[in-house]
Amino acid sequence: MLGALVFFVMVHEAGHFVAARLTGMKVTEFFFGFGPRLWSTKKQQTEYGVKAIPAGGYVRITGMNPFEQVDPADVGRTYREKKFWQKVVVVLAGVALHFAMAYLLMLATLMVFGLPTGEFLLSVGRVAEASPADASGLQEGDRIISFDGASVSGWDDFVDAIQSRPGQNVVVVVQRDDQIVRLEATIGNRHPDSGEVIGYLGIVPEEQRRSVGIIEAVGVAGRELLAMIGAAYEALFNLIRPSSLAKLAAVFTDAGQSLPDELRPTSPLGVAQIGSQVGVIGLERLLIIMAFLNVFLGVLNGLPIYPLDGGHFAVAVYERVTHRQADVRKLAPVAAMVVVLLVFIGMVGLFLDIVNPIDLG
Repeated sequence: MLGALVFFVMVHEAGHFVAARLTGMKVTEFFFGFGPRLWSTKKQQTEYGVKAIPAGGYVRITGMNPFEQVDPADVGRTYREKKFWQKVVVVLAGVALHFAMAYLLMLATLMVFGLPTGEFLLSVGRVAEASPADASGLQEGDRIISFDGASVSGWDDFVDAIQSRPGQNVVVVVQRDDQIVRLEATIGNRHPDSGEVIGYLGIVPEEQRRSVGIIEAVGVAGRELLAMIGAAYEALFNLIRPSSLAKLAAVFTDAGQSLPDELRPTSPLGVAQIGSQVGVIGLERLLIIMAFLNVFLGVLNGLPIYPLDGGHFAVAVYERVTHRQADVRKLAPVAAMVVVLLVFIGMVGLFLDIVNPIDLG
């Protein structure tokens, strides 16, 4: 998963790089990471390499930095001299590639795993770690035959039977491959999420699916992408509200114990933790998480705030509409605030991923 994140970041930067080269701009650096150089090599006019802080990547395009003094030899090859459409292509190439990668991941997921029908099979899709089901020996793929001596006709009936027996010892009979297995379980008497006093076993059913053709998958993947974009905007704006930032600042005293899951930021370490649990969450869920990660990165970079890609786009639009060059140096305080905010959120995420690792079990 961490390798996938690095790949996504570098594809984003490659989008800027290729677009800049195709529109005649000079690219002097193409790096993963920030800070001190760990390794680099120079080919033609561009230096490629890796830096010590793995918090993203960047492409340095001549004339894009408003404080840069341009060599007279580079006149005609700078970002600031190019046409509006060329600037737009360059600054939005990375964002577009994030959305494209998310779309392809969703399309692949649909083609491989099919489309959920909303109906559940009497089969175990996932067993919650340290749950009564885990203690009883229930396994993913087990097909429920009977519960406490009575046959089970459907998933809803099975759930009703579990919830009506908090704290009781029961026998669950399942079919596992070609064998009939008899398991003893002690039903939990309180739901771990809601705290409600109710019977709890700790399994997620296998959802019935149907295969989809490529034409249908193309449309469904598009709708899923739009839904993810909406969810990413909602999550991002929820994260940067003053009340949310106050809660993030408080994690250093309580290790995030009181932080809602929807506010928890994730660092590259957390992404690696998620990837290491593929055996628990399954490949399909992992692919969906990777798709949403791309969408979130695309939405974040697309915000019309300098120095994000969307901020450069907003400046280009301003220059196009007003027919005068923007003094981007006046946006330096805004850029500094954005960088400080992103660093703060990143540090909170890293702290939480160290003291309270992500567990999707």
